[in-house]
Amino acid sequence: MPMTTVEDVVQTLEAAYPPHLAESWDAVGLVCGDPKAEVTKVAFALDCTQEVAEAAVAAGAQMLVVHHPLLMRGVTSVAANTPKGRVVHTLITGGCALFAAHTNADSARPGVNDKLAELVGITAGRPIKPVVKPDAVDLWGVHVPPSDAQDLKKALFDAGAGTIGNYEQCSFDLTGQGQFMPVEGANPTEGSLGQVHRAQELRIQFVAPRSKREQITEALKAQHPYEEPAFDVVELAQAEDLENAPGLGRIGTLPEPMSLREFTQHVANVLPETAWGVRAAGDPDAVISKVAVSSGAGDSFLDAVRGLGVDAYVTSDLRHHPVDEYLRAGGPAVIDAAHWATEFPWTEQASEIVHRETGLPTHIIDLRTDPWVLSTHPDKVEK
Repeated sequence: MPMTTVEDVVQTLEAAYPPHLAESWDAVGLVCGDPKAEVTKVAFALDCTQEVAEAAVAAGAQMLVVHHPLLMRGVTSVAANTPKGRVVHTLITGGCALFAAHTNADSARPGVNDKLAELVGITAGRPIKPVVKPDAVDLWGVHVPPSDAQDLKKALFDAGAGTIGNYEQCSFDLTGQGQFMPVEGANPTEGSLGQVHRAQELRIQFVAPRSKREQITEALKAQHPYEEPAFDVVELAQAEDLENAPGLGRIGTLPEPMSLREFTQHVANVLPETAWGVRAAGDPDAVISKVAVSSGAGDSFLDAVRGLGVDAYVTSDLRHHPVDEYLRAGGPAVIDAAHWATEFPWTEQASEIVHRETGLPTHIIDLRTDPWVLSTHPDKVEK
């Protein structure tokens, strides 16, 4: 039987958690290790702390798979007398490669969020934030004086607009009459302050990859003769089932409604135990049926969740002011669990995938790497 290498395990993990699903700021993939080295056992953990690295080597693993990248930001040294350098040296000396699947594992189907949804009791449906497909397309429309249309088109095409299949510089022009009235503070290319101005304009329509929206907006504003160009962007529907699309967060419905008080207790019962437990904000007696979940730090989705018609949002790392403002704006109840607790269950999913696809033995390092170790309340004094 041919040996299994680090590269083989990486291919398995990247098939399950495609790197292109990672957020642009993320750092995923093989952190250290020889891709050609043999692997006979793979360990899994949420974080690669020093204790976890030592446990992986002690378990006889030649590869450690984690969720949180060890080297998220640039470093100038991995010397053994630095905390992260010591981790790297422990792994390399112990013959153990390190691989991180982070936001790509959050967005994948199945991924971290699907495991969290399963635990809290919902069938994982659509993401809170779907991943934009590489071939997603916008339809643009911009109004411009006819004399400036060709120069504007060239700038837009140079920025990546107007390609349909094997055809480039595709656009459609509509002729009409534009109207505006410059007011104090304006510096109009045409017209006078305080007077309604009417002029012939072209509406140029074209398509462009959604991934190039920022570049095309910059080119449009730089080339357009008007101080305030009029344009619109419409996201064209993607040929994809949103319920099964990759992306961050998941939405689903409980088998039976329950109160927020009951649901919060349920979440505490099903997630791994931590010192600080689970807390909730909202009416304790509110009926919870439709639920959104987002593994890890999820306060960036508070505004999105408010418009999705859910009764509760389960996530981590919530802060006082954003939650207060969210609730005052009519947002549904929120349940705040420990970051580690919402993501650690993923290690079971990832280990099952690697074992199924490679046949290798796997080992979950169940050290609780949640940094919070104490949670206290005032002593009750009988009066």
